[in-house]
Amino acid sequence: MTDRAKGVWAMIAACVIWGLSPLYYKLLAHVAPLEVLSHRTLWSLVFFGAILLAQRRLGAVGLLLRSRRGAAAVGFAAAMISLNWFLYILSIQIGRTVEASLGYYIFPLVAVALGVVAFGERLPRGQWLAVGIAALAVAVLSVGLGVVPWISLVLAFSFGLYGLAKKKTGAGPIVSVTAEVALLAPLAAVWLWGVHTQSWQGVVARSGGVFGQDLRDSLLLVFSGPMTASPLILFSYASRRVSMSTVGVIQYLNPTLQFICAVVIFGEPFGAVQAVAFAMIWLALAIYSVQAVALERAASRASPSRPTSSTG
Repeated sequence: MTDRAKGVWAMIAACVIWGLSPLYYKLLAHVAPLEVLSHRTLWSLVFFGAILLAQRRLGAVGLLLRSRRGAAAVGFAAAMISLNWFLYILSIQIGRTVEASLGYYIFPLVAVALGVVAFGERLPRGQWLAVGIAALAVAVLSVGLGVVPWISLVLAFSFGLYGLAKKKTGAGPIVSVTAEVALLAPLAAVWLWGVHTQSWQGVVARSGGVFGQDLRDSLLLVFSGPMTASPLILFSYASRRVSMSTVGVIQYLNPTLQFICAVVIFGEPFGAVQAVAFAMIWLALAIYSVQAVALERAASRASPSRPTSSTG
């Protein structure tokens, strides 16, 4: 099997894990979302830390956090990813997985829009059209349902801002994520202390402290660490072996599987308004993807003609 084929299969595996994750979080629907989030943070730190320790790269986390600019970027990234994780867990628990999947569908379009604002990137006409159609789809959904799809928007923008912060860290994905969960770990530990000893209930007013009380729940919470780490490692492996346009197209498998889980398995409502909005989003993504593939192919054709450096 070629390196490219391995990369494609790694990307598919990562997206399948992400896309089927609603099934896992549905098993923990009786556990308060902040408690699930806290365990996900702590067990991710354990898992990522073990990987870096085995690779003898654990010191890279300290170097990143000792840099003022790196620490600021990591802190902002940690805030965005914790918001994203929390809202995703909550959306599944309250039966709004369809809305969560919409957030990850529109994320690529939000990301390119944020690139224009943050870095002054120029978008071709086709991608502007895709962003416009996506914005219109959100408007259709808001008017049709009488409420703004805030879960979709917060998920998309928090993940988009998380991506911008990651660019500022200049560190690899495993090192930067380890640094992020290391910053969040004290908050997670304090929250779990309060849940277990002070009966804190959080935003859903639900008693918790399930870890150690039930073997099944305890094992599921521990599993949140490798479940968070494994797709990220697969994604990192894939992104070094296949083109970004290929990565972008395969990534749509993630929200598609989330959508299937929501409608087919969970039986969440999906009416005419949602159908129109999703059709518009899918059209926007098709336009965006075709444009992205065309641009990447044009760039690859032009690259051999570029002068090479004589410095070796």
